[in-house]
Amino acid sequence: MKKTTYFRQLINAPEILQLPCCHDALAAKVLEQAGFQAISAAGYGTAGSVLGFPDIGLATATEMINNYRHICNAVDIPVFVDIDTGFGDVNNTIRAVQDCEQAGAAGLFIEDQTYPKRCGHMAGKSVVSTEEYLPKLRAALWARKDPDFVIMARTDAVAVYGVDDAINRARMYASEGADMVFIEALNTKEDMIKVNKIMKEVGVPVMANMIEGGESPFLTAGELEKIGYNVVTYPCASLYATVKALQKWAKCLKETGTSEGIWDQMLTFTEYFDFIGAPKIRERENIFQRPIKNQ
Repeated sequence: MKKTTYFRQLINAPEILQLPCCHDALAAKVLEQAGFQAISAAGYGTAGSVLGFPDIGLATATEMINNYRHICNAVDIPVFVDIDTGFGDVNNTIRAVQDCEQAGAAGLFIEDQTYPKRCGHMAGKSVVSTEEYLPKLRAALWARKDPDFVIMARTDAVAVYGVDDAINRARMYASEGADMVFIEALNTKEDMIKVNKIMKEVGVPVMANMIEGGESPFLTAGELEKIGYNVVTYPCASLYATVKALQKWAKCLKETGTSEGIWDQMLTFTEYFDFIGAPKIRERENIFQRPIKNQ
């Protein structure tokens, strides 16, 4: 089965899909080995891991999609990606969609913020008019080659115009053909319930976004499923966990002159060798090691 077809089945399944976000190919392999059925990758993690900057629209289309390509190549499960605001006009959006398909992604989302955009849980966001956003959404839907490639519409209008405006936008985006919708940074559980009730009437899957310390109530996957969400993503956690672990290692090394004090929290050389798949690569190398035939 194609990854796109499988991913579409997962988001339409009765049970909620946990879709953790990875910031690079190494994190992707960790999530796959943990048993997740699909993962995501977004601008937040790419900006941090590739550039060392916050998610304020500094990552280029090339930088983001190259990161997605490495991630898709590293795992065998579907990867759902982020193209921010489309990186320009409808032509930039078309290229971004086609590049993401070629990179191996199973789907993507495009948002209605102004450019340069910023993380959805940062203050000071602004959104474009629906007249400006809809052509890019239509272009994204037109650009995909695989009809099972999932395209989600995201709105950040809650912080700018309120929940009702965001719901109206989401309904409009769904009516244009978006396969899934995402209303970013809802502030209360009551708003989450309201959104899901209305969008279920529209008949389109809805995604939730759980950020540690973010604007939205931090709920379990089970709680979100009861509300009506089809998908929940965790866009920042792999980055936060990685930075915290590296800080602890760096502190130990600087203060003691050795990392031995935290070996119990690290992989060994052999364990990493196994994790990264080196034994299988060595086996593959041996296939090509044949004696030279006498002429």
